[in-house]
Amino acid sequence: MPDRLYENIPFRHSEIEHRYGPNVHILSNPYLLSQLAQLCAKDTIQPAINRLVVDIYGRLLEDVMNAEFPRVVRDVATRMIDVTPAGVFHGEVLDRSVRAVTVNIARAGAIPSQTVYDLLNVALDPRGVRQDHIIMSRMLGENEEVVGAGIGGMKIGGDVADAFLLFPDPMGATGSSLSEAISTYKKKVPGTPRRIINIHLIVTPEYLRRMTADHPDVEVYAVRLDRGLSAPDVMATVPGTRWAEERGLTDHQYIVPGGGGFGEIMNNAYV
Repeated sequence: MPDRLYENIPFRHSEIEHRYGPNVHILSNPYLLSQLAQLCAKDTIQPAINRLVVDIYGRLLEDVMNAEFPRVVRDVATRMIDVTPAGVFHGEVLDRSVRAVTVNIARAGAIPSQTVYDLLNVALDPRGVRQDHIIMSRMLGENEEVVGAGIGGMKIGGDVADAFLLFPDPMGATGSSLSEAISTYKKKVPGTPRRIINIHLIVTPEYLRRMTADHPDVEVYAVRLDRGLSAPDVMATVPGTRWAEERGLTDHQYIVPGGGGFGEIMNNAYV
């Protein structure tokens, strides 16, 4: 008789309270917040920067898979099966047959997407895992403000039918680039994904407003919410309560408190 203790594993990640809607998940995780604070610190340089990005994204993906990916009940014979018929683990594990596609939004998304891709190949059947690549750039207005995003090139390796479509992009600032990338998949790539999930280090209220309006079906995961340019009385409220008054972006669309331009610091290329 197998032990049925692990047939139905409850998983609940810790999230901060907010009013942005059920598809937004801002984690309450002291370890990830500590690592992110170190990553964003003024004196942190390479190689610590990219090592921290890899560490945080590995743990973020674990949380996303625990919460979102399907499971199956399996019997797995352990090494003790040669000693006793009871040497069998019986319980829920991740369904390795699931398809997953991770999208590298170059250039800040390169290391996060590669990290996610490598770990997906461990957790799932690699034959169902793929990494796509999109080159995007912000389009600026007369005052150097972001007015949109353009796609400079793509390498998409197939359809996304019934796949988990993941966008590991560090900074959810304005949402213009990511919204355009998601629209491209919806309009031009064959198949309907099982779920679309954005995975971020930091998001702003402005980004969440754009993403939930443009793509209300998308799940958003983030380590931290930054709204550092909001008025003190607004910051004293539960996030999202006075959403229209919350502000996390400078006039040039950099996140505050933020951590600078991640495409720049991750590549030591300040252009």
